[in-house]
Formats: sequence, structure tokens, C-alpha cells
Amino acid sequence: MASLSAQRAWPCPSRSRPVARAVRLQVRAAVSTNSIIVKSDVTKQQLEEMGVLRWPTWGCEASTFPWSYTENETCYVLQGRVLVTPDGGQPVEVKAGDLATFPAGMSCTWDVKEAISKHYNFH
Repeated sequence: MASLSAQRAWPCPSRSRPVARAVRLQVRAAVSTNSIIVKSDVTKQQLEEMGVLRWPTWGCEASTFPWSYTENETCYVLQGRVLVTPDGGQPVEVKAGDLATFPAGMSCTWDVKEAISKHYNFH
């Protein structure tokens, strides 16, 4: 999801919320494909240390849409499942319980398979 400071409309505008603040994050990769990092074994303590539950939330029903990242984004998926396919790359599944980081400069397609809800942070 691109920077909200660019005033770009989100694909699911009824669930959009502005970015509250940036937090410096350190995420160890469990899986890294096409620069998307997905960590499936994040603990409650790690989420608390990162302040994830204080990040804004965003959600979207099942849909498919293109997206470009102007900043790095880290998100924690609360529910749902999505396949994110970087342009020219392979799809990466992100699902409930995953902590994912998307790199600045990446263009991709989001294919939301099951309605998704996530905490997110641009950095």
C-alpha cells in the first residue's frame, strides 16, 4: 500500500485510515521471495515490542488490484489471505498471523482470496 501522504485512493476506500506514525522495524526473514519478507512465527511478545497493535488498520473484501509501494511497508495480518505477485515475479501468500514486509519501489498485484484485515506501518 503506497504512502497515504501522496493522497492516493486505496482500492477499498471505506476501510482506509491514515498512517499514525512511522516506527523503525527489524524483521528477520522466514521466507523471502522477490524482496517480500514473510514471517509466520512471530510471537505476541515480538508484536508488543514492535508496537504492532498501535498501528492503523486496513481491510478489504476479496478483490484483485494493482499496487505500487513508494515506501517500505510492514503489516501484520489479523484475518484473511492474499497472494501478492510482484511485477515479473512469483506470487507470495500472506495470511492471518503473518508479519510481512514489502519493499519501496515494488509494483505488484494484490489478489485478495479471503477478506483481509491488517495492521500496517510505512517506514
